[in-house]
Amino acid sequence: MSLYWLGTGSGADFPPVESALDEPNGLLAAGGDLSEARLLAAYQRGIFPWYSPGQPILWWCPNPRMILAPNAFHASRSLRRAVRRHAVIVTTNQCFRDVINGCAAPRSHENGTWITEEMRAAYCALHDNGWAHSIEVWQDRTLIGGLYGVAIGQAFFGESMFSAATNGSKFALMALCQQLTDDHFQLLDCQMHTAHLQSLGADLISRDQFSRLLEQACGALKRWKPPPHLRCE
Repeated sequence: MSLYWLGTGSGADFPPVESALDEPNGLLAAGGDLSEARLLAAYQRGIFPWYSPGQPILWWCPNPRMILAPNAFHASRSLRRAVRRHAVIVTTNQCFRDVINGCAAPRSHENGTWITEEMRAAYCALHDNGWAHSIEVWQDRTLIGGLYGVAIGQAFFGESMFSAATNGSKFALMALCQQLTDDHFQLLDCQMHTAHLQSLGADLISRDQFSRLLEQACGALKRWKPPPHLRCE
């Protein structure tokens, strides 16, 4: 099967998600651009960009899909003790660029990063227009972790997270899930399966189930307006 190539100048010319490849799992299309219109159209259909430097833009919609119901976040007793012990402060949208740069920094177990300069510029533009959000975790005025993603309607699409200290990203995800629950979000998209996310309450569902959930959650193209500070307890 040949890969579908996107044209330029349109945000909605994706093929049906059912046509995504089985191997590699979920590869749907290549090419196009990272304009706001195209990215919003992609997320509403459960499609996201993921590619390495030197590759064309690659678009994915894997099957099965890992999601986390915000009220299903599993906080272990040790994590709750760590929250109380470290007295962290969690904020939103205070330093989006610092968070995405933290997520793009090299990891000890990885070579390079998929968060290219082109990707950073695209998501910073989404942030400036109210679609992309960052969650920041602070300890003694130092940024020790965070995450960023895109919110549309009642769905939050997680993109990446980082830790500069133990539990930094877990604190961010914990606080985000508490706020999403308060704001009646239906799902937090985790994209791909990892044992780490599964241990925190995420689960796998079929692509068809995910598409049906998105129809409800993203029925209105509505921006999320989180409070500047989040509870983490």
